[in-house]
Amino acid sequence: MIRDIIEIVAITVLVFIVLHFTIQSYNGDGITMQPGLAKNEYVMVNKVAYKFKAPERGDVIVFNNPHDTTKVFIKRIIGLPGDTVTLDNTHVSVNGTQLTESYVKTPFNPEGKSVKVPANQYFVVDDNRQTTDDSRIYNWGYVPKDFIIGKAVLSFWPLNHVHFINTYPDVYAHIKTK
Repeated sequence: MIRDIIEIVAITVLVFIVLHFTIQSYNGDGITMQPGLAKNEYVMVNKVAYKFKAPERGDVIVFNNPHDTTKVFIKRIIGLPGDTVTLDNTHVSVNGTQLTESYVKTPFNPEGKSVKVPANQYFVVDDNRQTTDDSRIYNWGYVPKDFIIGKAVLSFWPLNHVHFINTYPDVYAHIKTK
């Protein structure tokens, strides 16, 4: 009987350790990712997703704010290292290809600009473009790869909002990589 208890405790500890280092939940407390994620939705974050492959355009990531690492944000990647992202009032283009972003609540870009994403950094935006706390603002900047916690893959709470998080690969499929 003692052997069984030791096995159960060992298996429980092993499962806890594996889960702790591979997944994490995150509470999206704002409206920045509406309509895809609602206020106070909890998402499951895959913390090992980028250990074996690089982040891709369309991925929704959870990351530490580059200017205040005590804050954690959730945004969508639209620009990879080396990409040229061009913004006008209502459109976004990546490497000369205009995006048709069906997931955006209301197209809006406060500043028209064109930027080249630096090495090992990512251009991230909100799906609710009326909010402006993302890479579109000059003083906000890019997200360094080392600040990415993981890829948001599943909304699991509240239960009536359970769904996999869509990365919209068809939106980004025609972009030429530089």
